Amino acid sequence: MAQRTIVITGASDGIGAAAARRLTEDGHEVVVVGRSPQKTAAVAQSIGAPFHVADFTDLTQVRSLARELRASYPRIDVLANNAGGIFGDREVTTDGYEKTFQVNHLAPFLLTQLLMSTLIESNAKVVQTSSVGARFFGHIDIDDLQNEKKYSPKKAYGDAKLANILFTKELHRRYADDGITAVAFHPGYVASNFAKQSKGLFQFIYNNPVTKMMLSGTEKGGAALTWLADGTPGTTWQSGEYYENNRVAKTNPQASDKALALRLWDRSAPLAGL
Repeated sequence: MAQRTIVITGASDGIGAAAARRLTEDGHEVVVVGRSPQKTAAVAQSIGAPFHVADFTDLTQVRSLARELRASYPRIDVLANNAGGIFGDREVTTDGYEKTFQVNHLAPFLLTQLLMSTLIESNAKVVQTSSVGARFFGHIDIDDLQNEKKYSPKKAYGDAKLANILFTKELHRRYADDGITAVAFHPGYVASNFAKQSKGLFQFIYNNPVTKMMLSGTEKGGAALTWLADGTPGTTWQSGEYYENNRVAKTNPQASDKALALRLWDRSAPLAGL
């Protein structure tokens, strides 16, 4: 198997860290990206990988990350946009955007766009960590992307994960002819720290010792990400699709709305400063 350069965001913990370990064991050059300098360095050092630090609540840091990645890696075979989370009360970032929307959608949208020339030259795969939350809680109002009118943690998260799928489909539509392939997936119900800052149902499920025992380990979610990163588009998986358990899966009906995917892209670009 040829060695690939694989950039994984949100790799300082959870399924990102698990996938980074497995892909390194498979002989790939993995680039670890995380928010916490200490945790990111620890994961990277444990597998002998380079690392970069960026907080996705600050788009200036996303732009700096893109510059670092372009300068350090002339080839990026896989970009795994794995960073994300569900939060509690509605917060606005220093950029002026709702935190869930920015961290889960706008920041990876910006990072992907800023790396596009390198990704095209590499015939890269872009992998989006989405969620079944898109199906259960998502309903995008294109005129209220940041849920100023009707906010709840689960709706904001569902909308953001739905945005990941719409971004995947529009990315495929725009760049398939340039050699880019794109896929979104649900990693499973994984016992991780991703809901640590949330409250209500998600905090109970992911942080209660009893309910947490019923969740899968991070290795299972990491295996799903590894399967996509290691796989061959057109053979292992199909570009532009959403996967659960390594199979194409149904999700929110809005995910099939091509006009909505286009409008989301067109709204996201100026918000990201593109």
